[in-house]
Amino acid sequence: MNSKVELHVLFDRQEIEATVRRLASEISPDYRNQNPLLLGILRGSFVFLADLIRHLDFPLEVDFIGLSSYGSGTQTSGKIKVSKKLETPVRDRNVLVVEDIVDTGLTTAFLLDYLQKYKPASVKLCALADKPSRREVPVNIDYLGFNVPNKFLVGYGLDADQKFRNLPDICYLEAEA
Repeated sequence: MNSKVELHVLFDRQEIEATVRRLASEISPDYRNQNPLLLGILRGSFVFLADLIRHLDFPLEVDFIGLSSYGSGTQTSGKIKVSKKLETPVRDRNVLVVEDIVDTGLTTAFLLDYLQKYKPASVKLCALADKPSRREVPVNIDYLGFNVPNKFLVGYGLDADQKFRNLPDICYLEAEA
């Protein structure tokens, strides 16, 4: 039997914009005059990171790291691989990791541990969304946009097998029979 996917808006573009502005106002006092490195996790964080940096009023640098644990499914494999390495040195830098969603915490915890071997001055985490009901390992989120229910989210950079990233709202998928 074929099933059709239905999208339901969880957060619309106005709610997202207001949240990004709020996060920028929380982050700005902590990084003023520090020229931090904002590190986006590819691919999901690129839309959020692009909007966030437009609201930050201090010098900064941006780099990306590619991490993968999903493949083409909707469940994490639990095995993290680095698919794109850092290009910017992080030694003695203040690094702000910008993540789209913290789910099980496995990928985020892997990255935070991975960064420590490069001896940054500090590492903090900004996440657009947190799904604490799925957490398998503890992760401290310094700047958080939304707590979200245990649903598969798409839109605003979040994807399902590379689809739906371009939606302006954050939606959840529901299969109907």
